Amino acid sequence: MANPYDMDNTAFDSEKYLEKLLKDYTLKQIMDTEAAVVKDTQTLHSDMQTLVYENYNKFISATDTIRKMKNDFKTMESDMNLLKEKMNTITNFSERITGTLQGTRSQLCKLSEKHSLLKRLQFLSSLPANLKAQIEEQNYYQACNMYVQAQKVFEEYGQQPSFDGIHKDCDVIMKNLKEQLKLEFHMVGKKAETLTKIGELLLLHLNEKPSELAAEMLTCASKRLHEQIVMLQDQTERDMIEFVDMGIDGFLNDLTLVVTAYYDMFVAKHYDDERDDFQEHTLKELNIFLNLNIEKYLALVQDRVDSDIGLGDTHIMLRALDRLHRRLLAMRNICCGLVIHRSTVDIIIAAAHQLIQSHSKNLRDHFADSLSSVRLSLVSVKSDAVVSGIHLNELITNLYVTLMEKVRGVLQDLLVFLQADWSFNIKCNYKGALCIEGIRENLLIGFLRHIARVINSFGDSSTSSPPNLLLVLSKTCLEMEQNGVHVLVSLVDDLYEIDSENRATLTHETEICAEMRDTAHNLLDTYVRLQGLNISQMLRKSVETRDWLNSLEPRTVRAVMKRVVEEMTSIETVVASLYEHQPHERTTASSDSSRKTYFSNLTNSKQQFRSNWSNYTPSQLESSYVSNIHRLFSERVEIFTSVDFSKVSIVTGIIKIGLKTLLECVRTRTFSKFGLQQIQVDTHYLQMNLWRFVKDENLINYLLDEILGSAVHRCLESTLMEPNAVEIICERA
Repeated sequence: MANPYDMDNTAFDSEKYLEKLLKDYTLKQIMDTEAAVVKDTQTLHSDMQTLVYENYNKFISATDTIRKMKNDFKTMESDMNLLKEKMNTITNFSERITGTLQGTRSQLCKLSEKHSLLKRLQFLSSLPANLKAQIEEQNYYQACNMYVQAQKVFEEYGQQPSFDGIHKDCDVIMKNLKEQLKLEFHMVGKKAETLTKIGELLLLHLNEKPSELAAEMLTCASKRLHEQIVMLQDQTERDMIEFVDMGIDGFLNDLTLVVTAYYDMFVAKHYDDERDDFQEHTLKELNIFLNLNIEKYLALVQDRVDSDIGLGDTHIMLRALDRLHRRLLAMRNICCGLVIHRSTVDIIIAAAHQLIQSHSKNLRDHFADSLSSVRLSLVSVKSDAVVSGIHLNELITNLYVTLMEKVRGVLQDLLVFLQADWSFNIKCNYKGALCIEGIRENLLIGFLRHIARVINSFGDSSTSSPPNLLLVLSKTCLEMEQNGVHVLVSLVDDLYEIDSENRATLTHETEICAEMRDTAHNLLDTYVRLQGLNISQMLRKSVETRDWLNSLEPRTVRAVMKRVVEEMTSIETVVASLYEHQPHERTTASSDSSRKTYFSNLTNSKQQFRSNWSNYTPSQLESSYVSNIHRLFSERVEIFTSVDFSKVSIVTGIIKIGLKTLLECVRTRTFSKFGLQQIQVDTHYLQMNLWRFVKDENLINYLLDEILGSAVHRCLESTLMEPNAVEIICERA
């Protein structure tokens, strides 16, 4: 409702507003109202001026526009009048045409329908030719689509004779196409993608029976995949990565395409005209097909790995197998519902085992070459006498260091199987864990035992090994027992994270150390026997070739005794360079008396010799009884005993064998007086020079006493030389 008292309303009445103001308000309120009205008026006036100023140009432009519009409207009005006249004319013509064509409208509709029908008939009449043209151009999909569209027309007008002939011609063409596609389907050399397309055409457009087509598809795909396998067998000149890439791009791609297409066409779809278990049966057949071909391909890869083991780069081989492993994992994800039984992990583990065997063979060959080098180095020296201890130490160091470095390198090389960036993790696989243990047991422990076994074979009596070679090998085994075995076993346990302490099936390093020590001990015993045999042969020949009954009075020590001392000095020098002095080993004479002859108390008469031979019997006893009683109460000397890893023990063992041989040879000969005196001079010379090689002088004295005593028993005239004369002869020698 309009309010006459609201100034902002169009119905405002100033008279009524004033009357109401004078009536209801006080003087002060009236004055305040006046002031407010004046203020509002001024504000509105100011705003109006601002608005006018701001829009002045717009007002001017609007004025010009209005002026132009007035002129344009005049022209437009004339144009509209002209248009109205023309529309009236058109309306009149249209009414006249409509009246004229009213009778022929229904006829035109019929003609239009006939025209459409003729077009369809024209399509049918040219359909056989078009089908042939599309088939010749191998546009099989277009031909099938054209035939499917024509089927609706044939269903409606197929009863007519003209259409029936066209229909039969098209059926014959499509039947021929079906036969042609089947031939191409079975044709050797077709790619998997082509087989898939042909299968879809036969199944979806040409009404082929699914069960028959499924079997044919797998048969044809098998032929194609077999061609891929044959082609890959000829790629021996390519490296492992190229070989695997060719297999992935060719064989596995085709296999994947066939499997996915087969799965989509026969497993994932339901066919009403097939039996109820059709999908289950096709899935089973697809699984068999897939695993059979995967097995063939992986067998080919296995053969290639077998041929490359030990020849090519292991890292490149594993990179190739890693790619193959990733692809097979992807195939498992793509081929849902299918189960791939074999994987590349089996090949990798088998490759690891074969590489272990290859490295084991290489280690053994390297060890054999190292032994040959040591033997050649020893043979190249003119004689054992000039072989220095430094030379032997160099051979031992080289043999030991090269063995250690070679084994370390092999263990590091095999560590490539455990790299973290591989898609496979054989440490988590049971067979892989056994493989890692195999690196320790079959490779390292087996090689260490091989070393002990081969070195131990040099100590057999049937072999004729140089003595210094036995010394080198014995010292090498001792180094392995003291340091090498522990270092290598600890290294393999650390590298491959093997807890050997808590696994009863693993060999403990103490077992290998014991074998190494036994081998070193055996070779050292053999060395002592061989060197003792060399000394024995010189002494035996010197005794057997001399005529002791016609000997001249001794004037010097026989040359063979000097040779024995020289040999013992050479042996002692070599052995001392390898085996340091033990704290209890002797380095100086215990007393000056030890250098004097032990036989100086023997007199020139046989009767006096008998009385001094033993203090336990009277002089009238037969000397044989006295000798036997003397031996009975003497400490028995073991000749062929095991030696220790010390210089004194080794040299003492050689001396015992040599002196025992001399004793036995003396017992087989008969001596004249001068022959006995020559034995006295020789034994005294040996006593003067051999005491420094042994720890216990009494051992040497006892054996030499036995030798001289045996010569006395075998002498026709038991007259010994004066001790001072013996001393002079020996010192002069």
